[in-house]
Amino acid sequence: MSAPRKIRIGDLLVEQGMISGPQLDTALAEQKGSGKKLGRVLIESGALSEDDLLRVLSTQLDLPFVGLRQFPFNLELVNRLDESYARRHKAIVLAEKAGVYQVGMADPLDIFAYDELCLLLKQTIDIAIVRESELLDTLDTVYRRTSEIESYAEALDSEVTEGLFDLQGLQTGLQDDDAPVVKMLQSIFEDAVQVRASDIHIEPDDGVLRIRQRVDGILQEQVMKERRISSALVLRLKLMAGLNISERRLPQDGRFSLLVRNRKLDIRLSTMPVEFGESCVLRVLDQTAGLTSLDETGMSPAMLKDFRRMIHLPFGLILVTGPTGSGKTTTLYGALNELNEAGQKIITAEDPVEYKLPRVNQVQVNTNIGLDFANVLRAALRQDPDIILVGEIRDVETAEISLRASMTGHLVLSTLHTNDAVSSAMRLMDMGVEPFLAASSLRAIVAQRLVRKLCSECATPYQPDGIEASWMQRYLTPDVIANGSIRTSAGCSHCNQTGYRGRIGIYEMLVIKDNIADALRRGDASEFVQLANAQPGVQAAHRECAGACGQRRHHHQRSAAGCPAV
Repeated sequence: MSAPRKIRIGDLLVEQGMISGPQLDTALAEQKGSGKKLGRVLIESGALSEDDLLRVLSTQLDLPFVGLRQFPFNLELVNRLDESYARRHKAIVLAEKAGVYQVGMADPLDIFAYDELCLLLKQTIDIAIVRESELLDTLDTVYRRTSEIESYAEALDSEVTEGLFDLQGLQTGLQDDDAPVVKMLQSIFEDAVQVRASDIHIEPDDGVLRIRQRVDGILQEQVMKERRISSALVLRLKLMAGLNISERRLPQDGRFSLLVRNRKLDIRLSTMPVEFGESCVLRVLDQTAGLTSLDETGMSPAMLKDFRRMIHLPFGLILVTGPTGSGKTTTLYGALNELNEAGQKIITAEDPVEYKLPRVNQVQVNTNIGLDFANVLRAALRQDPDIILVGEIRDVETAEISLRASMTGHLVLSTLHTNDAVSSAMRLMDMGVEPFLAASSLRAIVAQRLVRKLCSECATPYQPDGIEASWMQRYLTPDVIANGSIRTSAGCSHCNQTGYRGRIGIYEMLVIKDNIADALRRGDASEFVQLANAQPGVQAAHRECAGACGQRRHHHQRSAAGCPAV
């Protein structure tokens, strides 16, 4: 097709009655100062919706509008346009027919972008109009860095093979930023940010190197044949974290920060000697994303109301329990963020400190020098605190200090590794805590898991089979099952073909009321369990889990606290 026609979009919108003359004048004045496109200025000011603007452009320019949410992308075609140009011109290759590319553009009036895209693709292009918001999300999901990482791995392998790897420059920090090891790690981190990975695993194996990323709790693997480069990657990471590069026989832990795609990442590094070298695991903490508020955790309104009431008590112990990776720290940080006021002195003992909170005194536990949870907790009690967070109760000493602190006018928040809320109190007894101490101090126990959410772009209605339906009917009301809210997903480019995107919490909450505390004080385990399991907050976990299963079809092993299907 020919180049885009030049039209005066402002005059056209006024002529169509979409905006008024004064609104156009105001937008033009703002555009002159900001340099933004006129359409973007009108949308951000609320004078015009994005859909209305696209509909006018589609009609006037006789161009098709393409929704990207469920578009079946051909990744080979997409990658014919380099990511940097796709982001610069806000464009993406959609299809190819008879030697002509169909390219989606957020701004179909950009003549200069059209000309450059023709030169880059070396073919005639047909323009389609796409939503800018959808395009930006799509670019993050379709431009994975798999091939880029492989090319850097090949270059680094050549350096290692030929003895050209600059160890001296690496140690002194003088190594070129264009060195393959630097560019490969940068690419790995950029890919992790794009797919929202929480962890990166670098694992040397027999003849191969595995790079795995944990996305929504599940590892995604990339296997490369250049196993010898693992030592160069580990060496670089150790230097970034300030670890001993000559020590390869013992595990080491460290941390460092870096800026990736305008996002500040805090990286926790753990190394461990394995059969074929050293394995590295990097926990990726996105400081730019901010803390998750309690409203975003997934608690039901009734449970959230009870939990807020508990965390605003003047004293007592509140436990959040669950296995590793179940979101306990996120819940506790959400509570601390809500309690963080000028009138409250908050001290935390953490291993490690994951997010930095203003006004909160956060202490990093260091067992190598004797600074364990118990010692930090003793010192914290002499610092006139109102609220104390103990990262984890691991032994009877820490448990007893926490419980006694909660009895002497302090609110104590902590975590415990148990499977459900009911067994947490019993776990304290097993550790050696006196029953009267637990009964007098415990106020509430929250148990949680994380379940993956269906990708909203490829989710479709699903009819459960007999076994699934009967199990859901036990916990869900008939109208929920009958109204077609049960869905499954096939996978698409937005979820990396997994069918899932994002996670949400499943919770149960046990409030220690007088009758439950009395059974706990007497050490009557059977009565305690019976009373606890009868609480609505505990039964809520089963209903939430059934709902999650209905949304997902397949039940995940770590889906819900106390779920009978686990």
